[in-house]
Amino acid sequence: MTDIASQNHMGKRPGRVVVVTAGGENPWIMINALSARFADVTVVEERPESKGLFLRRRARRLGWPTALGQLATMVASRFGKRFTRRRAAEILATYKVSGTPDPAIPVKPVVSINDAEAIAHMRALKPDVVFLISCRMLKAETLAALPCPVINFHAGINPAYRGLMGGYWALANDDTENFGATVHLVDAGVDTGGVLYQSRQKPAATDSMHTYPLLQTAASTDIAIAAVTDALDGKLKPVDVAGPSRQWYHPPIWTWVWNGIRRGIW
Repeated sequence: MTDIASQNHMGKRPGRVVVVTAGGENPWIMINALSARFADVTVVEERPESKGLFLRRRARRLGWPTALGQLATMVASRFGKRFTRRRAAEILATYKVSGTPDPAIPVKPVVSINDAEAIAHMRALKPDVVFLISCRMLKAETLAALPCPVINFHAGINPAYRGLMGGYWALANDDTENFGATVHLVDAGVDTGGVLYQSRQKPAATDSMHTYPLLQTAASTDIAIAAVTDALDGKLKPVDVAGPSRQWYHPPIWTWVWNGIRRGIW
């Protein structure tokens, strides 16, 4: 990505990268990959949103039956992950990545990235780029307070699969060529910022909703590194991506079971 002269004595690209996340294996795959390439990576880890808050917000938008159905799918997904560890290990080995937190990487816990304390902490870090993965949406005032580019990793192909479970919905829509991931600029919308890079994968027959995001993340560390490098070099170049734009959510439990039994898409 950069010439040898621009690297520090450890062979890493200089520049301060602040990663914002709610934690988890998939985000740590990306954090570890960024830390292996860039000299100064700090994590701001917010507390995961409560299921109660999630449920109330989703019910206001989609109604209680759908919200409860989506929550049931989330519970089933978490429970089912214990049965997919063999496939998960294959993905980690194939892409030579690790989702184990590195104790050498500084982590600052916060309640929410939109809290005044978190914003003040991030500004004090003086980041050259802020990288989001699996965290709350930034409020407009939070975004305005950050004096650097803010980019996001999204497990889906934008703009067709904005929101949640982009890989699952691409398969459910017989749109397998758009199973992939996007790194994009962050604006006030849901995954509506300018697209920087995209990657596409072909899931295995043994993949499911439990492993789709893991595959999308593990296979996309290169585009994340490319986007961060562009940000540090002042060379971010969003590209126009034609096609429909739609925001997706978790499938309700009945949709997930129907697609699984009838079509083998779990």
